[in-house]
Amino acid sequence: MKLEETESLSEQIAKHISDQIITGELVEGERIQELRIAKELDVSRGSVREALLLLERTHLIHIYPRRGAIVSEMSSQQVKSLFDTSVLVLGHIVQRISETWRVHEAEQLQQLMDHLAEQVKVGDTEKFYDGIFQYLALQHDMVANPYLMKFYKELLPSLRRSYFLTLNTSRRELQESLALFKLVADAVLIRKSHQATLFMEDFCRHLRHLVLDSLTRMKQIELAWARRSRR
Repeated sequence: MKLEETESLSEQIAKHISDQIITGELVEGERIQELRIAKELDVSRGSVREALLLLERTHLIHIYPRRGAIVSEMSSQQVKSLFDTSVLVLGHIVQRISETWRVHEAEQLQQLMDHLAEQVKVGDTEKFYDGIFQYLALQHDMVANPYLMKFYKELLPSLRRSYFLTLNTSRRELQESLALFKLVADAVLIRKSHQATLFMEDFCRHLRHLVLDSLTRMKQIELAWARRSRR
């Protein structure tokens, strides 16, 4: 693991474990082995424990007495709850951006739209959604609500875990996502905050639908393999 000076050691370890959960290297229900992580990263077990406490805030893991840290389940109900919450948070964020942007910030949004169009062209679903959600996470000055932004930052890993499931969806679905987010951006740039909020809700519903479809297919495959292994 390459250390970043801008983050504490525990934050870097938490990000390392988070990435393993998001990409499916660590699966739901799996116990996180502190000793393995400590050896793998050449850090102390105390630092790993601190990282797990940070990670629990993102809902990627649960920490149980005497059992340790377990990767949280990813069920359809949890995905629905995640997006129900995200709609509220993201709606308020784009509302505030609509009301407070300045010229250079409008230019940044235009640059984001160019970046998203390029990701659709090459079919990079991960970079497409990363671009949107990371952009929104950086708008502290425009949103001017540290409590909201802290909460959103803690939601991000779970959001990323959810849309990581959509990496194999069609380019047509990605194009539809771009069209929906373009409505958000256009409303922001003409300062129609209410419209921007409604369009953000539409974008989140579309993504939730893609995630739930992908999750259903994944569970069906897992069930099929489980049945085959019992024969």
